[in-house]
Amino acid sequence: MAVISRGFGARRRESDPHLPPGQYLTEDFPVLSAGPTPRVDLAQWRFGIRNERGQEVSWSWDEFLALPIDDVHTDIHCVTRWSKLGTSWRGVSLDTLLAAVETDAEYAMAHSYGGYTTNVPLDELRGGQAWIAFEFEGEPLDPEHGGPARLLVPHLYFWKSAKWVRGLTLMDHDEPGFWEQNGYNMHGDPWTEERYW
Repeated sequence: MAVISRGFGARRRESDPHLPPGQYLTEDFPVLSAGPTPRVDLAQWRFGIRNERGQEVSWSWDEFLALPIDDVHTDIHCVTRWSKLGTSWRGVSLDTLLAAVETDAEYAMAHSYGGYTTNVPLDELRGGQAWIAFEFEGEPLDPEHGGPARLLVPHLYFWKSAKWVRGLTLMDHDEPGFWEQNGYNMHGDPWTEERYW
């Protein structure tokens, strides 16, 4: 069962070319979660990538923050039909993190503190399309929005941007994550309304 808080305060903007089909514009940042918000101690936080052969590379919080950091300005779109335009984030590109890993995999499973998972084709995480984000609008990312760090894949529906992310498992075949096992689309492109199976 999803936990939902804060009012949406949304309004329809079908004529806005920045809105995918069926979306509403909101000035809020609605909070939707599949369970309780984990509290992650930065001293214990690690982000790891395990390749299809079981080899893993990982970073502590301090090591992670020492990597090159990008400023990201993007729109985000939730499968529940809200969109928020012109958001600002800071994070480390998945290109930077994946450069440390030898892989021929085609898919990734994101894993979160709290047990959430979501699958993403590896090509959707490369080429300046995805980040591990730790700031939103110039402030540390609030736990309710996935802090201390979340996956940010803004060109896909926002359930693919896993909150409280702790790692990726790279795979040579696709597997459904949490919401995908419960009827959500395996890919999640908002522009073609890939909401459900």
